Amino acid sequence: MANIKSAQKRIGVIAKKTAINRRVKSHLKAIIKNFETAIASEDFDVAKEKLALAEKRFMQAASKGTIHKNAASRKISRMTKKFNQAKAE
Repeated sequence: MANIKSAQKRIGVIAKKTAINRRVKSHLKAIIKNFETAIASEDFDVAKEKLALAEKRFMQAASKGTIHKNAASRKISRMTKKFNQAKAE
């Protein structure tokens, strides 16, 4: 445990931010899972909604610094590519 008061405060702040980041990342994983489930069941209307939601949430997470901007773009790109391939088949 830290002895300096400012270090003790930082421990609390870090714990709070870690909890927020974990919750956001968990939410993003759930969105991806829902999207892939919709693709697997060939429900393209739902998949399109999930893709739009994913794009919004990934960009929000990237703007807050929870995930890197390029990582968010890469994941959205891959999801879009998967959606277009599934729709074309």
